[in-house]
Amino acid sequence: MKILIVYDSIFGNTKQIADVVHSSLGSQESIKISRVSEIHSGQLDGPDLLIVGSPTRAFRPTKEIAGFLNTIPPDGLKGIRVAVFDTRLSPVDVNSRVLNIMVRLFGYAAKPIADKLEKKGGILIAPPEGFLVKGSEGPLKEGELERAAAWSRSIMKAQIESEK
Repeated sequence: MKILIVYDSIFGNTKQIADVVHSSLGSQESIKISRVSEIHSGQLDGPDLLIVGSPTRAFRPTKEIAGFLNTIPPDGLKGIRVAVFDTRLSPVDVNSRVLNIMVRLFGYAAKPIADKLEKKGGILIAPPEGFLVKGSEGPLKEGELERAAAWSRSIMKAQIESEK
């Protein structure tokens, strides 16, 4: 099984999650991890599972992740299973009524990434996941790396189940 993890990271938090996902998935020789700036379209030929991660910036993925998603041709992910994560502030930690309203209206990066991947033919194998950071630059909240490891194992289990 070939797995490709594509991520972007601004302050290093999303990279930490991507690295834990990578290391928790099992056999490393069949798993490639690439920062979005290092990815090329040929790498999308052949993975069985594509995992995409982005920090949430203004309620959306980074411009680099959005650009990457736009380069995928229609039906370019047909038959490929996909999973998505983001890093985000918890509205509970931000004492801002306006931010809480904005989050309810616009959400986080993972959902629009998942929607775009599905529009390109990808098969979402788990709900989009969000990992929490403290403050706008991080660090990750305590326990998030362990949660990411558990999430990646659940993704692998879903992938194996979907192949049966």
